[in-house]
Amino acid sequence: MKVIGLTGGIGSGKSTVSRFLGEMGAVVLDADKVGHQAYQPGTETWKELVAAFGEDIVASDSTIDRRKLGAIVFADPEALARLNRIVHPRMFDMMKARIEEYRGQGTEVIVLEAAILLEANWTPLVDEVWVTVASESTVVQRTRERTGLPEEQIKARIRSQLSNEERSQQAKVVITNDGDLEELRVKVEELWQELRK
Repeated sequence: MKVIGLTGGIGSGKSTVSRFLGEMGAVVLDADKVGHQAYQPGTETWKELVAAFGEDIVASDSTIDRRKLGAIVFADPEALARLNRIVHPRMFDMMKARIEEYRGQGTEVIVLEAAILLEANWTPLVDEVWVTVASESTVVQRTRERTGLPEEQIKARIRSQLSNEERSQQAKVVITNDGDLEELRVKVEELWQELRK
């Protein structure tokens, strides 16, 4: 079994690459979805988050109000570090367990899609790192079309992440994605064929 860690910055196309790989036969494990499960009411993570950030982050349905939590942690690096110390190790354990389940089922290729694969130090879970990169102008245009955010906010998010260079240094495969969907699909198909050899 091969586990690919797929990462990349905002608007770089990593979700599209993981979708293509899923269509080609890989099992995709989305770290965001695992994160949502970690935040469920009553879990240890939920209890720790409420203890750390207060009852204000709890919505009327008892879930964590991610917007309120986001407003706290993105305005304060210390708070963000505290959040990451609570959530990242739990997500690591959850993803590790899921990968082991797939291994037991005879799955051949798993793609762990995680924007913060490198920052959260989740690389021990994967056999190789693939990264999607795109130029800043492409990222700004794509993200504006998808989210409607103003250019300055998008650029602030880009600056808050690892650079393409920093990610690429840790990757076995770098997928440059400044073209259209068809070009990207062709690149991914070539990589899939290599992987299956």
